[in-house]
Amino acid sequence: MYTTKKPYLIDAIVGNSRFLASLGRTGRMYRLWWPHIDYPQHVDEIRSGLYIEGTSGTTWFDGEEDGWRHEASYVPRTNMFKTTAVSERCPLSAETVDYAVPGEDFIVRQYTFTNRGEVPVSFRFMYYSSFRSMETPFYHTTQFDEAHDSLMHLRHEYIFSVSSSNVCTGYQAGAAVWENAQSGHLNGNGIDMKPDGALCWHIEQLEPGAAVEMPVYIAAGQTRAASQQSLAKAKSQPHTYWYDFTESYWHRFLLDAVPAPGSRSDIRELYERSLLAMKLMSDEKSGSVVAAPEFDEQFSRCGGYSYCWGRDAAFITTALDRVGLTELSAKFYEWTLTAQDPDGSWQQRHYHDGRLAPSWGLQIDEGASIIWGMWQHYLQVQDEAFLQNVWPAVERGARFLTAYIDAETGLPACSMDLWEERFAEHTYSAGAVFGGLTAAASFAERLGQPELASEWSLAAERIRQSIGELCWNEEKGAFYRALKLAVPEAAYREVQQQGLSTSVSVNAKGYTTYFLEHDPIVDISLIGISVPFGVFPADDPRMVRTADTIEQYLTSPAVGGIKRYENDHYIGGNPWILTTLWLCHYRIHRGQYAEAKSLLQWAIDHRTAAGLLPEQVDKQTGETAWVVPLTWSHAMFILAISLLAEHGQLD
Repeated sequence: MYTTKKPYLIDAIVGNSRFLASLGRTGRMYRLWWPHIDYPQHVDEIRSGLYIEGTSGTTWFDGEEDGWRHEASYVPRTNMFKTTAVSERCPLSAETVDYAVPGEDFIVRQYTFTNRGEVPVSFRFMYYSSFRSMETPFYHTTQFDEAHDSLMHLRHEYIFSVSSSNVCTGYQAGAAVWENAQSGHLNGNGIDMKPDGALCWHIEQLEPGAAVEMPVYIAAGQTRAASQQSLAKAKSQPHTYWYDFTESYWHRFLLDAVPAPGSRSDIRELYERSLLAMKLMSDEKSGSVVAAPEFDEQFSRCGGYSYCWGRDAAFITTALDRVGLTELSAKFYEWTLTAQDPDGSWQQRHYHDGRLAPSWGLQIDEGASIIWGMWQHYLQVQDEAFLQNVWPAVERGARFLTAYIDAETGLPACSMDLWEERFAEHTYSAGAVFGGLTAAASFAERLGQPELASEWSLAAERIRQSIGELCWNEEKGAFYRALKLAVPEAAYREVQQQGLSTSVSVNAKGYTTYFLEHDPIVDISLIGISVPFGVFPADDPRMVRTADTIEQYLTSPAVGGIKRYENDHYIGGNPWILTTLWLCHYRIHRGQYAEAKSLLQWAIDHRTAAGLLPEQVDKQTGETAWVVPLTWSHAMFILAISLLAEHGQLD
């Protein structure tokens, strides 16, 4: 069977908030999620090729073999991705348009083959598909369904039917199918307990300059009958109908949003692409919002991204609210009610159904950010029913936050930081808890609970005082990143020998944790205590110095942009889009518009060729380095241009 390593970096996503697919610039589909956008993923390999009569084998035009060159871009103002493939070794060009039809359980892969030569061409379109549903190699069946002229991939409750409006001329399921697809000759085997199969369509004598269209549908269902019904629905209309329907849907979606501010075409294009991408990252059925499409299934370089983080989502929904897409935010906050633990906390990250995802431990900023985001949503929509609906969760959440305070420091007790790397009393996390408690107090005041409002306001004020008194590092001219930083014993002993403050704690089972009193590393997240959480105003002298120190220490020297923190080693320690835009937000609040616009332009200049915003940019080359697209990056862009527009500073 054909196998190859899937890439970490992809070039495009398509979907309809129940389907999500990731694609390369060659038009190759690498991953496909359904019926939720985070789990499960089903595709092992899908390849599209041409067998020209009289040649020795199939040429796969969704790859770079055989001299294939590709041009790829989104159909303007849509989540439809078009790729054109041309090779001097092949007389045919191949155009593919991929899209998921809104509200339906099928994807359209719309192929057009054009004879670029001077003589008629006879050929076979070869379509190979291997589905390992739930990403397991076991218990699959592939079967040719003669009644529906489709190749059916089955595992458990995930059934995918692959077919076309054009009747196929050949098929094969199971053993040796990849080898036979390469040779251009399928053997007609009808069923096998294997994950892969192939279809082909024979085109006779395509004249020079002529074109033939060949839509391929991937229809899903949780039973055979449901999959067949989805396929029948796909075939019930010409593929041009689905193209027009889908294109119109995305145009209407953008019309429902606030128009892009300003007159610059690059800002308008990235604004619209951001809205389109954020929609695909919002699960239709549950309302959860994922950080990014998964790309590292084996956890080979990171801990995975296709999960819902409450913190990321709070920034994302605030951006959606700013542009008038409040229904997506409302659905997310409805989802948060299903994800809250009985004690009032929200854990680090979750699956679409609210179940706990793989975790490094509690991040206190996650739940605090959700409560803060709920209040931001209310300020936008002024919906009293929303207040009543979320109030029980807000009350439980605020009680958890007030109980999670270190009596010694007055800061939230140790938890994991927002980067999921350190256990400490983090200054950013304290700022988020301040924001969450301040928001909870506003909820309580609005709902006629003055005693709770006073209690939570006082708790927030004590956190503000503790940050101001304990977290300032005059030596560096910035706030400490954290207090009580947990470190290995060797690091503890080394620092202790230098006469610096340390401490230890021993748990009930006798295990010791070693702490450094201060973490002096400069970190972009320190901006968060001012923007957005408002512990200190942007013009507070300590915030001014902190921001300047961040820019001095964290600007990437070769390509610009802002790194996360000093000596960051994750994926090589690159500048991030969202961190650069975070500093941009602060500069706007300070009225430093020229500096803010420069940071914004850096982010615009480092979008991908398809117009998506990655997580990181390579610190040496300036090329995309990691995660495409990152939803938080797009949200920070939306917030940046919204802030500039509010201040009349967007060209």
